[in-house]
This record gives sequence, structure tokens and C-alpha cells, in this order.
Amino acid sequence: MEELKLYDAEYRLMEIVWELEPLSSTELYKACLPRLGWKKSTTYTVLRKLCERRILKNENSVVTSLVKREDVQRYESQAVVEKWFDRSLPRFVAAFLGEKKITEEEAEELKRLIDESREKSSGASGGKVQKKGEGDAT
Repeated sequence: MEELKLYDAEYRLMEIVWELEPLSSTELYKACLPRLGWKKSTTYTVLRKLCERRILKNENSVVTSLVKREDVQRYESQAVVEKWFDRSLPRFVAAFLGEKKITEEEAEELKRLIDESREKSSGASGGKVQKKGEGDAT
């Protein structure tokens, strides 16, 4: 699962791809210039590295993601809980909330997410993250 670890610069480029895909590599460079201040060489270097890691695909100069934003966010969130909170989700939530008050709507949303997670846990796939297109056979 380490394959989903993205450095800040990689994640920032991925945000642009997820927002605009599919897009040409030239369009990607043109989007990175004002948002990230990157030169063409920087954009293409990060693009190449993400393609080598099979995070992105650049086929015929058309760039698309092979990994979903939600999967990367899930990986990063789990990594934080494991590294800093001894794999304890309640400790993470307590630290995250601190003394912050949450609204009734936020509390209901959290309850709904917990209930959904309980339902999934009985038939979970072991938490394995699939790349786009894997396991989609019908």
C-alpha cells in the first residue's frame, strides 16, 4: 500500500489531474504554471515519476489518473492514525476534535459514517485498495 504515498508536490499535481482529467500533458503544464508556479520541466518530471509508479497514465499525451482521490486520502488518513495514534481511531478523533464543538449535523454525519463502517466490516475486503479498472469485471 506504500504505493499510494504521495509527497506534497505529487499530491498538488494529482489534485489538478483529478479536477481536469482527461487532459493533455500540455494542458497539465499550463494548469500547473499559475497554480503551482512550476516550469515545464518540473511538471513533466513529477508527471513521469507518477507514471512510473502507476499513479498516472500518460498515453498519447493524454493524462489520466489510475488511482482515485478517495483511495489516496484513505491511505494517508490510515497512515496518520497508525503512525501518530498507535492505530487508535478514537485517540485520533479525540485529538482532532480537541475542545472543538461540532454541530448537530456533523454529529449525525459521523454517526452515519460509523454505522456504514459497521455494516461494511462484516463483509470487508481486508482494506485492500484497488487501482481504477481493477476488479471491475461484471
